Amino acid sequence: MRIVNSHSGARVIAVTSGKGGVGKSNLVVNLAIELTRRGYRVAIFDADLGMANVEVLLGIVPEYTLYDYLFNGKEIEEILTASPQGLAVISGGSGFVELANLDVEARKRLGIGLEKLDQKFDFVLVDTGAGISKTVLGFVAAANEVIVVLTPEPTSLTDGYGLIKVLSKYNVHHEIMLVVNKATNEREAQRTFRSMESTTDQFLQVRLKNLGFILEDKAVVKGVKAQKPYITNSPSAPAAKNLSQIVNRLVSRPEEQSSGVQSFFGKLMRLFR
Repeated sequence: MRIVNSHSGARVIAVTSGKGGVGKSNLVVNLAIELTRRGYRVAIFDADLGMANVEVLLGIVPEYTLYDYLFNGKEIEEILTASPQGLAVISGGSGFVELANLDVEARKRLGIGLEKLDQKFDFVLVDTGAGISKTVLGFVAAANEVIVVLTPEPTSLTDGYGLIKVLSKYNVHHEIMLVVNKATNEREAQRTFRSMESTTDQFLQVRLKNLGFILEDKAVVKGVKAQKPYITNSPSAPAAKNLSQIVNRLVSRPEEQSSGVQSFFGKLMRLFR
């Protein structure tokens, strides 16, 4: 059941990772679909510049991007690509990077469009690139909430910690949500989280929130190959049940953390400048 957001802005959540190949975009897509199924209005900002993972996973081809809205006269509604699952996708193209160079009129136009997005959606999930580039860190810093995705593999843990360390150094977020993906079993998932939490508590000024885990599941691979997200293609699969638990925790978090799409883009413009 949908709980109506009493605040004016959508909840903007950046989903990121220390390295590629951990299933970040797949998690974003399935989270968005499950939230939509529960009655929330959801959009995905595909901010993984140069990649089209969200589009591929959903089986869609956006006709226009954020760049077309900013510079080619398209309306905000025209750059919203509807997916068969009922959610909307905004492809970043190169538009995000151009935020640093907007003139007064373009900024005004952007503000009007973003106000419409805040009215249209309850959740906006920002699928960032992987790693600690300036662009990725900009997206993460601008969002009010952040989910870091990692796997039990040593390289993922090392890179994930590196990302969290940078976020802690710049005091970007006091709390970071963690999802352990591709875990062999629950014990491994919990051990992975505790290991990261212990190291973080010892050396960093940031608190980790255990949002949940996704088990290694053939249904996930099957869904990717068929371009049919596992939450709808295999709803009784272990991974789908894990994801449902993650969404339960996500929607139960305090709403006062949301400040909207306008705030998100305002921070981006300042950071990219």
